[in-house]
Amino acid sequence: MKKITLLFLFFANLAFGQSLSDYPYEASAKHPFGLLNPEAPKQTADFTPLIGTSKCLSVNRNPDGTWQDTVKMFWTFKYIMNGMAVQDETLKADGKYSGSIRQYNTDSAKWIVTYYTSVYPSADLPEWTGNMEDGKIILYRDQKAPNGYDGFSRLTFFNISEKSFRWIGEWVDVNQTIVYPIWTIDCKKKVASNDL
Repeated sequence: MKKITLLFLFFANLAFGQSLSDYPYEASAKHPFGLLNPEAPKQTADFTPLIGTSKCLSVNRNPDGTWQDTVKMFWTFKYIMNGMAVQDETLKADGKYSGSIRQYNTDSAKWIVTYYTSVYPSADLPEWTGNMEDGKIILYRDQKAPNGYDGFSRLTFFNISEKSFRWIGEWVDVNQTIVYPIWTIDCKKKVASNDL
């Protein structure tokens, strides 16, 4: 029976004609966060400084305008789809988890970022689009203010370095003259595995 099973596996492998070694940019023991595929759109490298796991402090605003207590979190970025896109995941001390899939669309010349969260699972995932501008990754999504004014949800990665980065979520009006911060995250990058 063992010989038949091995023979089946051998022929199954031949039939598929591929193995994980055919995808050298996927996460591996040597590269746990994957690698950037040289065939990916060049903008995929915008997120290269963020690849890895960072230790972060997250603060959200309450509906009444006051700020909540600071929440500790880990934020991990990695290459996916054989190095053609980026995925991130947050693990927050308050038990709220989230993540995004980040793909650069060469036709629209914009990042497309799809967000998901454990707080409100949904079949209709929110999406932001944007680009790198002056060293910042800035993403937008149409969003009305609670009073009905037209505007955007604006997400910005900034102060990006090899050691740290910052992120802010804001509501801005259509002219971007009114800016209302609703969420901030400060991160120290590439923590050691024994810190996790």
